[in-house]
Amino acid sequence: MSGHSSDAWLEGVYHAKTQHDLIALYDGWADTYDADMQGIGYVHPAVIAGLVGRYVPEKSDAVFDAGVGTGTVGKILAILGYSNLIGVDMSEGMLARAKARKIYTELRTRVLGEPLDFASGSMAAIVSTGVFTTGHGPAHAWDELTRITRAGGHLIFTVGTIVWQDSGFAKKFDELCRKGLIAPVETTPIYHPMPYSPTESGFTTRAHVYRKL
Repeated sequence: MSGHSSDAWLEGVYHAKTQHDLIALYDGWADTYDADMQGIGYVHPAVIAGLVGRYVPEKSDAVFDAGVGTGTVGKILAILGYSNLIGVDMSEGMLARAKARKIYTELRTRVLGEPLDFASGSMAAIVSTGVFTTGHGPAHAWDELTRITRAGGHLIFTVGTIVWQDSGFAKKFDELCRKGLIAPVETTPIYHPMPYSPTESGFTTRAHVYRKL
């Protein structure tokens, strides 16, 4: 698919006015999402998978994919030997693609920012790629994601450089650190997650790693 096709979908999801609209857009995009994002050089999945390899040594531990999409990150993690992948997404269309990969032990339709029906401390790591961005997962979703992470586990995720400040993520993670719930471990240099996108190539982001205390 062309970069222009990808950009049309990206513009749609970034400007969706309601959650219903956003879900409908992702449902409609599911069949071509992987090819579209590969075509614009989408690098988030590789970055996050590399960080999981660095911080989650036990490959049978539960890794929670927050905003699983079509399961691109899970595909890489499965190749690397991770065998206990659990994911949630609000789009049934995206989840259908993730289920078809047959690499997740469990997938549920859930909305980030709402209560999650997973036990406290049940996950060794939370991973999330491209979910916490304009009009998508809210900063307060990390209260629940932190709750379900076990002590010593890791939160590994991407947030755009502007979004980090403007959408409350910096404030939320400062709050979680002040409460003694998490501690910062690593933040990558700034990079361009969609370098070949005609309209989004200037977008910049970082990947972040925090440890649950």
